[in-house]
Amino acid sequence: MKFTYVLAGWEGTASNSRILKDAFVREDPLVIPEGKYYLGDAGFMLKAQVITPYRGVRYHLKEYSRRGPQNARELFNHRHSSLRNVIERTFGVLKKRFPIIASGTEPHYSVDTMTDIVLACCILHNFLREVDNDDSLLEEVNRELMQGDIDASHSQTREDDYRLGSQIRDTIANEMWTEDNNFVAVIGFWLLDLNNGKKTKTQSPNRF
Repeated sequence: MKFTYVLAGWEGTASNSRILKDAFVREDPLVIPEGKYYLGDAGFMLKAQVITPYRGVRYHLKEYSRRGPQNARELFNHRHSSLRNVIERTFGVLKKRFPIIASGTEPHYSVDTMTDIVLACCILHNFLREVDNDDSLLEEVNRELMQGDIDASHSQTREDDYRLGSQIRDTIANEMWTEDNNFVAVIGFWLLDLNNGKKTKTQSPNRF
């Protein structure tokens, strides 16, 4: 739960996609290793190396508490949400640890000073995770996240990179769904009743 890249200084009204686009073209750009992907929420534009969830499909973990994924897209969104949950928890811990970046009543600082404050807090957070890994803040954040939803209402444009990202996402989703169904088939095979040679009728195992 550490920060590996921090881009501070943008106004709060800037869209996620605009900030990400800037990150790729700066003098010290964000570099995504070949064959690797960043996970973004629905506020980002789907790209070849920035994979976002399917729209119009259940996403948040609590939406799957009573009924697990029913198709490839739901399985993809469920696992995407499980991984991105780490990001939300990390930001939550950062704000709990340094209230100055979460409060709306802090003293006025210049943009440069506010940028330095954010960077300093992220650096200190990484350091403290190494020397004083206090889980009490994490537990508090986990409780709060279970009660809230992430706003995923942003516009998205289609372009070549978006189409490539869509193909990559579909491939990952379908491969996960096939692998998951094969797992169920293997489990079902081992539920064979050796005494009478008939399959025992049991509830499917919980894979999620």
